[in-house]
Amino acid sequence: MASEKVIHISDGEFDSKVLQGTLPCLVDFWAPWCGPCKAIGPVIDELAEEYDGKVQIAKMNVDDNPATPGKYGIRAIPTLILFKDGEVVDQITGAVGKTQLSDLITKAV
Repeated sequence: MASEKVIHISDGEFDSKVLQGTLPCLVDFWAPWCGPCKAIGPVIDELAEEYDGKVQIAKMNVDDNPATPGKYGIRAIPTLILFKDGEVVDQITGAVGKTQLSDLITKAV
């Protein structure tokens, strides 16, 4: 079951919800046809529950929102980028395990 803690954002909402947000934000750039994206979906949901109140977890469909992925040079999905105070802290490309994603998040909390 998808977590209600994960927000879905568009190019138009990116600045206000990610760059200007009060919490660090992990953005999952994905597409519905991407197998590895689907594979890490449940892990993303778990992390959203575990880090609720500490980190915002967001998903952006790259097919529907091409501007932001283009701005950040995303060439492969899934790509997860961690933002804090409007800056990129780190990023991971590919379907990685929960431990790697937790390690990424702890860089910002």
